[in-house]
Amino acid sequence: MLEEVERWLADRSWSAADRPLDQLLDRKRAAGTTVSVVLPALDEEATVGAIVEVIRRELIEGLPVPLVDELVVVDSGSSDRTAEVAAKAGARVVHRDDVLPRIPALPGKGEVLWRSLLATDGDIVCFVDADLRDFSAAFVSGIVGPLLTDPDVQFVKAMYDRPLGDTPGQGGRVTELVARPLLNLHWPQLAGFVQPLGGEYAVRRCLLERLPFPVGYGVELGLLVDALHTVGLDALAQVDVGVRVHRHQDGQALGRMAAAIYRTAQVRLSRGHLVRPELTQFERGPEGFVARTYPVDTEERPPMAGIKEYALRRVA
Repeated sequence: MLEEVERWLADRSWSAADRPLDQLLDRKRAAGTTVSVVLPALDEEATVGAIVEVIRRELIEGLPVPLVDELVVVDSGSSDRTAEVAAKAGARVVHRDDVLPRIPALPGKGEVLWRSLLATDGDIVCFVDADLRDFSAAFVSGIVGPLLTDPDVQFVKAMYDRPLGDTPGQGGRVTELVARPLLNLHWPQLAGFVQPLGGEYAVRRCLLERLPFPVGYGVELGLLVDALHTVGLDALAQVDVGVRVHRHQDGQALGRMAAAIYRTAQVRLSRGHLVRPELTQFERGPEGFVARTYPVDTEERPPMAGIKEYALRRVA
């Protein structure tokens, strides 16, 4: 490991318990900083309501100053009751296609996160995946904390244990097989991140609006790499929030995720294009293996600062 990374691990890796909630509220009140929490959601009726309820109960209601000023669920076309459940639990629900309608929406998580910048106002934007179970408010307060207490920090990732079923430490298969090798080989300054692909991170808006967003699964790696090049390693940090329990995807879905992440890395290495942005996988059918080919995400959204609707809103 680079000496720079060893120093970073000592200086920029914390626990959620290092910053008590009352300290964060004092800093937030003094600075007048606002915080938006965004949950990107697609068919998450089983979990989204409980997450919203915890955030409202512990970080909004009953506090002298709410830690969270804005709680938004961005629904990307759910076929279940995700929007209804989220609204009933107390979130403001925004439908992806209603944000920036002049630009047709593309499928993918990164697309939802990109559009959420236009649907929120907070100085700090905190992203939280909507499929988490046994959710703790520390997933929000922990990663927002450094941004409220340290003006030099601009981007904070959550780190946690990821059990796979009853087996501890086996989650994050794409992280270990794809993302971590890529980062160690090509961006060794980022080798200290425990969960580089984790969906829970908080970022200052003034940085997010300057970054391009891969529309699909590559968004977490893309934002992390681009943030490094934009503001430097010392502006990045991570916070231990405990254990993350969520729905795991099957092997083929992980393969598609891995391909998108590799493509995101490849673009950042060369700013070129894949010769064939497709991934073929195999499934056994009644008469043998059947080939199924899927497109690999090749679109990226430009920095939000260059979108006229966003600029006009900021002026207004």
